[in-house]
Amino acid sequence: MPPLAARHPSPALATPRKQHGMTLVELVITIVIIGIAAAALFSAMATITARSADPMLRQQSLYIAEAYLETLLALPYVHLDKDHELAQGEGGSPKGLDGKVIDELKHYGVATDVSPGTLNGVTAKRITVTVEDPSGKKLQLVGWRTCYGEYDEAGGDACI
Repeated sequence: MPPLAARHPSPALATPRKQHGMTLVELVITIVIIGIAAAALFSAMATITARSADPMLRQQSLYIAEAYLETLLALPYVHLDKDHELAQGEGGSPKGLDGKVIDELKHYGVATDVSPGTLNGVTAKRITVTVEDPSGKKLQLVGWRTCYGEYDEAGGDACI
């Protein structure tokens, strides 16, 4: 055998080269898998987006109820009766401290109830605030107010 033939093997005996890139079948399978994953992701996002207003409505309802409850709890014990304007609210729109309806919250309904009761054997008043959001869901907060040894305007004991 001549010396040149020994140095250069024939193409049939050469080792196969490494493949670069993808075949058409692999590419189509990859596109199908990505398409299915994207469809599932978009479906989940649509469900989440459709319900994204619910937490906001609930949070606003909670803020309204907390504001009303804190205001009623801060009133003197003697003023917590059915004659007070905040204690007799039945489903009206939320009002500010000036007594006017807050336009941005006019689609909410607020009802308050103050009733006498006892809390661990102590005379108290049970304050219930119910807020209904625009979707019709209700949120209710309950607080108790006892007399702290206060006096009414005439100087008498307000706790009686």
